[in-house]
Amino acid sequence: MPAPEFADLLSRHMRRIRASAGGVAAEIGISREAVNNWRAGTSRPSRRHRDRVLACANYLRLTETECNALLQSVGFEPEFPVEPVSAREEQADPAVSVPPTVTRLFDRLQMLRPYPVSLLLTQAHWGQPPERAAILAEAATRYGQERVLHLQPPFRSGEGDQDYFALLAAQCGLDGVGSDASFEMALARRLQQPGALFCLVSRFEQGESGPRDVLAGILRSLSEMYSGKLHLLICGGAALADLKYQGGDLSLLNIAASESWPELGIEDMRRSAPGIGDDTLSRALRLSGGHPLLAQAALTLLVDTTLDDEAVTDTLSSHPRLWEALVPLLRDDAARAAVQCWLAQPVVAPARPYLADPLLRHLYWNNLLTARPQPQGQCLEWRCEAIRRAVRQVIDGMQVQTA
Repeated sequence: MPAPEFADLLSRHMRRIRASAGGVAAEIGISREAVNNWRAGTSRPSRRHRDRVLACANYLRLTETECNALLQSVGFEPEFPVEPVSAREEQADPAVSVPPTVTRLFDRLQMLRPYPVSLLLTQAHWGQPPERAAILAEAATRYGQERVLHLQPPFRSGEGDQDYFALLAAQCGLDGVGSDASFEMALARRLQQPGALFCLVSRFEQGESGPRDVLAGILRSLSEMYSGKLHLLICGGAALADLKYQGGDLSLLNIAASESWPELGIEDMRRSAPGIGDDTLSRALRLSGGHPLLAQAALTLLVDTTLDDEAVTDTLSSHPRLWEALVPLLRDDAARAAVQCWLAQPVVAPARPYLADPLLRHLYWNNLLTARPQPQGQCLEWRCEAIRRAVRQVIDGMQVQTA
């Protein structure tokens, strides 16, 4: 893709929030001249700088779709799962097919007492939340379109909390909001109307901790004041789990029920890849271990019917997203030693609601490990042989470097 497209996208997004070249440069760790060159189209990020483009997208408060477009304009893989256009719509669409997973999620949420508040936790490479369009469509059916809100906290607030709450209010059509207090009052007015109000909060954990904690306090206060009327589904991953179990002051999360998005199944594969036979879908699911990105990569590889399982596994083990998760972690000698021991074991560790070991947490939330039933209960295992192979390759490379 030619450089001017990246330059145009970057310039447009910077103008939207009045970001300066110096501000972007300071945030992502490059020079102001380099940012200006990117904007002018005279240069663009090198293959090593995907993390800096992603940091730039975060700083510019891009949506998932905008972030993917910016990354792809420089030839990088998208950060977020790519869904059909109709499934990326922010507003609920009654025509969207709603899978049983989503209907059961709402059944459980509506049965929670006294606070219908649920955390939906997902490992890497799922959306946050997955099936967002289906969730919004089901919410519209159950609560009514006018009783559905979708909050997406910005990556960064502006000067103080006011910009944060003004942005949240704009997302859900709340007028006249310029502060946390006016945001709370606007939500309270909606709750005073007949019927329950559903609020989907995507990526709750992102952004500055100060305004996020204020948002948690507002939602908790309104949940207590209007008992049973505010139905909250809060979505996130590793950072949200940390806030739940380590952030004792975030009482909103302490009262919430926790759910994990179910493993990828053959029905999910059928919906994402219509027209492909079940034998091929099952094979891709088996070789990927149910990893969403690897499953899609396996389907692409299996177009070549001459490839055997060994060849597909070997190609999957070189997937860049696996290496992005592993290389920073395995630079540490102690981490390499621990992971090498786990590679030799059929079971890595018992599965727990919260993993105390930071190394296990990293592997789990990066979707390299999964919980599966064993005679002794749920245990963490390597998701598939391709991931084991990637781990061995990274460790071998690190050991050659240090030799």
